[in-house]
Amino acid sequence: MSNSPSISSSLSVETQANDPEGPKYFFQEKYAPLNVRGNFLTLCACPKNVELGEWLAHQIVEQYRLLHGMLQVIQEVNSVTGLPICNENTCPTMSAGRLTYTWLVDGRAAKISAPKFINRVEKWIVSKIHDPVMFPTEKVNGTPETFAIKEANGASTTPSDPANPDEWIGKSSGFPPTFYKDCQGIMKQMFRCYAHLYHAHWLNPFWHINKHDVLNMCFVHFVTVSKYYGLVSDKEMEPMQPLIELFIKQQRVPPEALNGGHWAQQAAT
Repeated sequence: MSNSPSISSSLSVETQANDPEGPKYFFQEKYAPLNVRGNFLTLCACPKNVELGEWLAHQIVEQYRLLHGMLQVIQEVNSVTGLPICNENTCPTMSAGRLTYTWLVDGRAAKISAPKFINRVEKWIVSKIHDPVMFPTEKVNGTPETFAIKEANGASTTPSDPANPDEWIGKSSGFPPTFYKDCQGIMKQMFRCYAHLYHAHWLNPFWHINKHDVLNMCFVHFVTVSKYYGLVSDKEMEPMQPLIELFIKQQRVPPEALNGGHWAQQAAT
């Protein structure tokens, strides 16, 4: 398998004057329902008795579970053609509208088909989740089972705190110093999969099988977690920005997830 996507995947823009895929119905409010009601903040916010690293690890696993369910929809094999919906012919590149995600092959950014890209991303994410260094399962001696020491004392560790280089998110639970950056890398690749699902497959199959509302639910949950913990940059999210702005306007993405998210909420309490 080629280099990990967190390091080698890059984003390029196709030099096309117009988007060949036509209108984006999923950016319109009437096509953006959810199959559930409620505030996603309740699923996103870290409980007070849980250490932040443990909670982020849980969120990564949960977000991958939801994404994998959506990817299975486009990986289902057509009994007539013998091919999955997303295949080498329908999706020769990993695209999201006019954007194409590339993979580093032999030191060069190369366009590969969407099914190959997604397969590599899924294998990479699973390998990360099962890596005992990144996602340790053994308890750390001498630390609380739930509270991080700093959080128990009322001092929350921010993603990058140059004043405390010896402290990082998840340290008291045994997570490595790179844990937060690794979480960002995983979530970035998950976002790219969502962007492809919408731009290439919203109509077929999600709209045709009436599962677009389930896709929306998974994506709103993903965006809420991403913004609340600063896991995916605004620049990275640009291919889906109109829909994200719509969900923010509708408060599907709760206001608490914006403007500092978790750390702003911690400072206010």
